[in-house]
Amino acid sequence: MGKYFGTDGVRGVANQELTPELAFQLGRYGGYLLTKGVQNPKMVIGRDTRLSGELLESALTAGLLSMGIDVIHLGIVSTPCVAYLTRHLQATGGVMISASHNPFPDNGIKFFNHQGMKLSDEEETQIEKFLEATEDRLPRPTGSNLGRVHQKLDAADAYLEYLQSTITTDLKGLKIVVDGANGAAYSLAPRLLTQLGAEVTTIFDTPDGTNINEKCGSTHPEALQEHVKAAKADLGLAFDGDADRLIAVDEQGEVIDGDQIMCICGAYLKENGKLKNNTIVVTVLSNFGFFQAMESLNIDTVTTKVGDRYVMEQLRQGGHSLGGEQSGHIIFFDYNTTGDGLLTALQLLQVIKRKGQPASNLKKLMKLYPQIMINVKVSTKEGWKTNPAIAEVIRKVEGQLGSTGRVLVRPSGTEPVIRVMAEGPDEVKLKQYVQQIGEVIQKQLG
Repeated sequence: MGKYFGTDGVRGVANQELTPELAFQLGRYGGYLLTKGVQNPKMVIGRDTRLSGELLESALTAGLLSMGIDVIHLGIVSTPCVAYLTRHLQATGGVMISASHNPFPDNGIKFFNHQGMKLSDEEETQIEKFLEATEDRLPRPTGSNLGRVHQKLDAADAYLEYLQSTITTDLKGLKIVVDGANGAAYSLAPRLLTQLGAEVTTIFDTPDGTNINEKCGSTHPEALQEHVKAAKADLGLAFDGDADRLIAVDEQGEVIDGDQIMCICGAYLKENGKLKNNTIVVTVLSNFGFFQAMESLNIDTVTTKVGDRYVMEQLRQGGHSLGGEQSGHIIFFDYNTTGDGLLTALQLLQVIKRKGQPASNLKKLMKLYPQIMINVKVSTKEGWKTNPAIAEVIRKVEGQLGSTGRVLVRPSGTEPVIRVMAEGPDEVKLKQYVQQIGEVIQKQLG
């Protein structure tokens, strides 16, 4: 990760860290990188419901126009909608203005190339070099060579129509509660599910610019759990601010996380001969129970570093069709080039409908093990992996867990902390294990 770009674009407090000046520069430099050598370039821009979205959209648009790039405003749409429409509208690139599941004062800017793919590390580094330069020497067209703005606020209709084509059944007879997180999915999700025949109840569907992700959505499914039980619904769906994640709730009010969704959908795809290479791509944070379930289902796994971009890289390189994260950021690569909460919801609902089983039964494919994680503050992260004392305590805990669990120790990419996670059947013992490891790390590096 660079000075400006993190694991998912440029993020910060809007108008303080992510300023309109920076957004303007990102428009110029990102636009130049994506459209260099292209005749009549055009780029699409979408945003979530944050108050700062219009501010940043205006500045970003000005930067793109100053490079002679036409801009298509999509309005309030999801991140995966931008990825899809970039391809569908044959745009040269796309931009989403969102900070995903972050609180509303934050915002972010992430770019997509003409294939709807997020930028590579190398491309982000090139933009950062432009940002660090003492002088902006990029072209400044004049007169009729300036870019123009076009409004296409109904473009999401094509995206919803496309999503419907990804399943082979309707949703008639299913009762669903949707938590829109007061974000990008607040109207898209109910429209999609209703069009497919489901009976839909919505909560957190009145965005006011400041309430996105506030005690709702995929990171706070508690209210959804209660609504599902009260409504006696078949399933609850919780999206995050830009709707690239999904956390579900079964008919008993219990959470179904990303690992469990991938297990259910992966098993169904394998059963129907549609799981490419018989493989699911996940990160190192996937639950120990997920790997056990994959073994029992005879499905192979590929494990990456934490971050959907690394999952995406493996999907592309290996030609696989399914991957994602425990957080609910799941990529069905046959259908879209990024995590897509609405797409994931449809794939899960299709399995429920086809199998004729409640979600609580389907998730029994996988036993969810307790996970305990702590963040250990350190003065340096250097040398943690080769430190003998740290290595010894990790080996000791791994020996105590044996084949019933695992330990994962990794440095944060953005903070002066080392994360210690342990999984296993006994939550009390797990707390003791991570504490033991954390104390040694603190003593050695703190």
